[in-house]
Amino acid sequence: MNIGEIARRAGVSRSTVSYALSGKRPVSDDTRRKIQHVIDELGYRPNASARALANGRTSTIGLVFPPAGPHYTGMQLDFIGSVVEAAAAHDHDVLLSPSGVDSDRSFQRLLGERRVDGAILMEIKLADDRVDHLAGLGFPAVTIGRTARPEGQWWVALDHTALAAACVHHLADLGHRRIAFVNRPERLLRSGYESAHRGLEGFTKAAAERGLTVRAYCCGDDAASGEACVERILRDDPATTALVTLNEAALGGLYRGLAHAGRHVPRDFSVTGVVAARWAETVTPPLTAADVPAARMGELAVDLLIERLTDPSAPARHHLLTPPISLRASTGPA
Repeated sequence: MNIGEIARRAGVSRSTVSYALSGKRPVSDDTRRKIQHVIDELGYRPNASARALANGRTSTIGLVFPPAGPHYTGMQLDFIGSVVEAAAAHDHDVLLSPSGVDSDRSFQRLLGERRVDGAILMEIKLADDRVDHLAGLGFPAVTIGRTARPEGQWWVALDHTALAAACVHHLADLGHRRIAFVNRPERLLRSGYESAHRGLEGFTKAAAERGLTVRAYCCGDDAASGEACVERILRDDPATTALVTLNEAALGGLYRGLAHAGRHVPRDFSVTGVVAARWAETVTPPLTAADVPAARMGELAVDLLIERLTDPSAPARHHLLTPPISLRASTGPA
């Protein structure tokens, strides 16, 4: 069924049907009712291409989300799912682009061919060329994460500095004096990933405030790397009694490494970090953690982007989230 058939049955021109659907020109109430009656009778649903031609919008959001390694991690997949679900609630589709830089062909096609109305960017760096590029084009975008200078930008982010610090204070309150920090992979830290940098900043500052002996480690996004990281931690300082991690993909390996070393969690060794709840609850014992609200962050990012698209003149807005630590069973007194 197409617009021509609707026009024929309603006794109006094709352009009148198009105007009624798009709202670009006024149509009398009587004519609109006749058109709507035919649409309801036929069960017509304008396809995305027709809507794009009618109103200049694709009803599609671009999700620019480079995987941090060869594959998306579990938490990254959670974010993708949350954006797709939130976009569907606004009757929008999502086009996933695994682009990493603004010179990437996929990224350029996304923009140059106007396949999407706006974009959500993830895996944000402190100095992010993608964010600067889109801002220069005036292209509507929202970031999940924030750059070093987020003023005037639209974004949703976790306060990794505050969350890592809260984990340190939690362990220090339990009497731990020698603590390790397990970060994301070294190449991500070197490239300026904001979560890795801000998490390390919060950990280091809080440890200094409490007078703790600490070491920081980069760790690959997989279980084998987590196990190897624990071996290194205990080799460097066997007196270490706790760790804080931002690396949910390595979490199972961290636990396995401690078990192989004969360290029982939490009796002999405490573990905490910044991890999504469903991943914190997959390990035994369940991880005490500042839970990453992936679903909420995806929802907020989509809401902000829809707001931008609806009102291009709206002033920039953002959400900085600091979820509390959920006490489970992985930390105990030193």
